[in-house]
Amino acid sequence: MPSVSSSAPWDVHRLPRADGRVFLVTGGNAGIGYFVAEQLSMTGAAVVLGCRNPAKADAASASIRSRVPGARVRAVRLDLADLSSLRTAAESLDVEHLDVVVHNAGVALDDPPREETAEGHELMFGTNHLGHFALTHRLMPLLSAAPAARVVTVGSFAAKTERLDPADLQSRRDYRPKRTYGRSKLAQMYFGLELDRRLRAADSTVASVVVHPGGALDSLTPPRPPIHTRTPGARLRGAPAALLLQGKHAGAWPAVRAVLDTAVRGGELWGPRVFGLRGEPRREELWNHLTDASVAARLWDKSCELTGIAPDLGFGLGLGLGLGLR
Repeated sequence: MPSVSSSAPWDVHRLPRADGRVFLVTGGNAGIGYFVAEQLSMTGAAVVLGCRNPAKADAASASIRSRVPGARVRAVRLDLADLSSLRTAAESLDVEHLDVVVHNAGVALDDPPREETAEGHELMFGTNHLGHFALTHRLMPLLSAAPAARVVTVGSFAAKTERLDPADLQSRRDYRPKRTYGRSKLAQMYFGLELDRRLRAADSTVASVVVHPGGALDSLTPPRPPIHTRTPGARLRGAPAALLLQGKHAGAWPAVRAVLDTAVRGGELWGPRVFGLRGEPRREELWNHLTDASVAARLWDKSCELTGIAPDLGFGLGLGLGLGLR
């Protein structure tokens, strides 16, 4: 697939300053989200970790502070599987504006049985997609108060080979954990692109960008104890995979660039440079199935129905500053 390169030079190891800006990273206590938060903390921005587990959030914050002197990092409790809690989570940010939210948190189950959220949604679809869908609406007043805010949605390379089944979004008939996960991430990516279309139609200052980390493995990830530990044996076993894949620190690069690079535009897809699996971040052509705006629009309407979010409040677009859960 051909790439479309940004004209601005970019160095993943020399990030631009972002003093005075506020970034929220969902799931910033582990995996790719942790490295997104760590790297963004190096820019001087205030970084908020949205995490379900306070103890893990504290450990991640301490790890970042130990590696980034003067890091401005804190945590808020955020449970994307509990839609009723999102109003409190947004209010607990206690900021006048929010420059970026990185929708990174996610659940990935490897084995049956099928699980559900408190609202009765399939757990992966309910957390990865519906939780972020509802959170975005809760955050929209804060995002709109920033000069040029961004919503950065972290999809997955696993979504490239998946297709949504509009009649079975909750995987009631066809539940296979890996496939259901891929479809939940595909739903996120459709949402990120549809959100930008609606923001542009509403002449909003907020932009929505979609990214994916390529192939990111624990065995290729540098240690961050107690967040992530790596034994010498795991490192050796993972070495052959480094020809095609990368660690989660590198998997964070597309999201970090989408947050910071002024050349990034809403509606774009960013991923790793080499086969979409590893390397420095680049802009990609949208995957063919992601260009189907009709699928994205139907998913938007169904997501409104499932979350109780009003589809039309002033703009006639399903998006407005006053949107709230009914």
